[in-house]
Amino acid sequence: MNTDEQLILAFQTGSRESFAELFERYREPVYRFFRRRIDHAARAEELAQECFLAVLRNSARYEPRSTFRSYLYGVAMHMVYAERRKAGREVSENEKLDRRVDGAGGAVTTDAGIWVRGALEQLGSDEREILMLREYEQLSYEEIGALMRLPVNTVRSRLFRARMALKEQLVPAKDGD
Repeated sequence: MNTDEQLILAFQTGSRESFAELFERYREPVYRFFRRRIDHAARAEELAQECFLAVLRNSARYEPRSTFRSYLYGVAMHMVYAERRKAGREVSENEKLDRRVDGAGGAVTTDAGIWVRGALEQLGSDEREILMLREYEQLSYEEIGALMRLPVNTVRSRLFRARMALKEQLVPAKDGD
């Protein structure tokens, strides 16, 4: 079993099989990354494919200073930001309601999942992003810091605040409050 870093370095020296293995490892996680952030499943699929093409084309730029996973999600994150800029993206209230009803891509269809998704939408974009990177993508504090260009302690404090804000959204207010 080769590490991701060994595989990308092997690909840099000409091993096509190495890239194929990386693709198989990350195809679904990268698609889910985009699907959580993009309203349309087909566009999320296109972006996932474009992400791997970008990694493929720019593989010579990868240096093992950080994990391949951080590098891959960094590419994906830049693509999400570019997509949002391109679309002039401000979600209307109707789109938010539609996303809650359809379970946002079918990944989570339970009432609790819809409730959590709605609560996440109420967070600020930075809070939501840092929380999603940690909880959905399972990135370490160091990886999140590298992606968002933040010190690890800032990641910790922002993640704490994001979790508290999410908890406020999820815990029903008491009548006496």
